[in-house]
Amino acid sequence: MSQRTDTILQALDHMFPDAHVELHHQNTFELLVAVVLSAQTTDVAVNLVTPSLFSKYPSPKSLSEAKVNEVEDILKTIGLYRNKAKNIIALAHEIHHRYHDEVPGQRVYLEMLPGVGRKTANVVLSNAFHIPALAVDTHVARVSVRLKLAKPEDSVLEIEKKLMRKFPKDKWTKLHHQLIFFGRYHCLARKPKCHECPLYDLCGYDHKTI
Repeated sequence: MSQRTDTILQALDHMFPDAHVELHHQNTFELLVAVVLSAQTTDVAVNLVTPSLFSKYPSPKSLSEAKVNEVEDILKTIGLYRNKAKNIIALAHEIHHRYHDEVPGQRVYLEMLPGVGRKTANVVLSNAFHIPALAVDTHVARVSVRLKLAKPEDSVLEIEKKLMRKFPKDKWTKLHHQLIFFGRYHCLARKPKCHECPLYDLCGYDHKTI
């Protein structure tokens, strides 16, 4: 690990020692559904609808039997809610019938589920199954580019691979949350808090302020 990445890790450990997944959930199934719902939507918005969703449909079986319009009604305040309603019902159907109500803990099977891509699989694998992974969302991507850990033209997968090469495997899960917290609460998209940033000297953002 380079001095640069060590400095970044130390700063993030100091700023966000308890960084964690902010999607509310009680079990692996709820986490999976919540992550699917969080695409292009804030965690705050998802956390407002999941209590009603999980209260009415507490298991893969119950959600698999839900009517699409009723699920849509619960999700209507979040982005892409119609498509997400169909996906989580289909996802629940697969988990109930193919996996006997247990969320699979292997990437290949997770990514076969409706609405589940690599990022969602990474979050579930790392948080529910303690398998080191680095999910790259918009916050992680933005911060990685600004801290010169990746290039602006890099794809999400390229950013993920670069982070995995630069940081120790046992740091990936926590680092994922720390980078999200850093981007969500400090290195904001439009008005980053440059004046109080411990990583100011390492930042390559063209529009950073003093």
